Amino acid sequence: MSAQLLHGIRVVEFVHMVMGPTAGLVLADLGADVIKVEPAPDGDNTRRLGSSGAGFFAMMNRNKRSIAVDLKSQAGRKLVLRLLADADVLIENFRPGAMEKLGFGPVDLARLNPRLIYCSCKGFLPGPYEHRVALDEVVQMMGGLAYMTGLPGRPLRAGSSVNDIMGGMFGAIGILAALNERHTTGRGRHIQSGLFENNVLLMAQHMAQFAVTGVEAPPMSERMVAWPVYDIFDVTDGQVFVGAVTDTQWRVFCDAFDLSELMAHPDLTTQDQRRTARPWVLPKIAEKLAPLTCASLMAKCEELGLPFAPISRPVELFDDPHLNAQGGLLPVTLPDGRVTKLPNIPLAIDGERPELRRDLPNIGEHGAEIARELGLSEAEITEMQAAGALV
Repeated sequence: MSAQLLHGIRVVEFVHMVMGPTAGLVLADLGADVIKVEPAPDGDNTRRLGSSGAGFFAMMNRNKRSIAVDLKSQAGRKLVLRLLADADVLIENFRPGAMEKLGFGPVDLARLNPRLIYCSCKGFLPGPYEHRVALDEVVQMMGGLAYMTGLPGRPLRAGSSVNDIMGGMFGAIGILAALNERHTTGRGRHIQSGLFENNVLLMAQHMAQFAVTGVEAPPMSERMVAWPVYDIFDVTDGQVFVGAVTDTQWRVFCDAFDLSELMAHPDLTTQDQRRTARPWVLPKIAEKLAPLTCASLMAKCEELGLPFAPISRPVELFDDPHLNAQGGLLPVTLPDGRVTKLPNIPLAIDGERPELRRDLPNIGEHGAEIARELGLSEAEITEMQAAGALV
């Protein structure tokens, strides 16, 4: 994307893991100068995570610059305050009170820089729970998502850090709104994004369903499907999801797959009838589709305009032709030197996708560069590096 919509906006991050870095990633991909403040000398702990956290740093930190500073040193603290004095945005996602202990809380920094938009990505918004420690798993359990995802009596977290990612996105949305208001007021805001509240928004459709109908939504594994055909079918070489959700699609589906007896059946005239008949209709459909291959079934559904999807594993997305054709994956160099492709943010602007402007930063890679921009001399930079205040 040639036009960087947030060019000229400087964002300073004090973040780790997923939620805070996601907010910064959105702004960075849209052109902001996002500076990641890391602890010297070892950098963000997320860099060293293994197992299910091994991809966090690689996914969330492209298009950013890194400065690694010892905030316990007078010189390091002074440098960061100098950076914040002219910044547009600060993002943090540490425990409640952690930034205040450093003297970098929203009240302190509003005095230093009244134009600063301060974004706190937290587990909970203000209220009785605000001092609790939260994880995506925690809020999925207490916010109903695990109940809706798992089998009855067996709550199960969703297969991604959905609240961390969405919570970071809402942080970015709040930042953008505050930036727009600042054009008029000249003053910043303290934006807060909550992990728990994000999860509750995900559950809003089920809460609203109960409010409207008086019937509690069962877990998704036990739900009453709203459509006659809305299922996963076994074929010779895998599984394919297929839907037929309108009267027109039902006719097209039956014609295409030689199900004329179902099309003509008097008990299958309406959507409600077909939905009620699912227990005996679906086995007949499954029998008809079973001899097909994934490719042939999907090609036919695409030709007919029917909704369909392969049952893909995340690793298969690296080779997805759509993602690879339209900038959906961006090249990133991993710490061991290997180059991989990771998902772009899901936006196109005037038909163009955001681009990779900066690869993943090494620890403190841009520290000297940023210090020069802040007016430090080469002698001052060398002195800070020799003292361990700046990597």
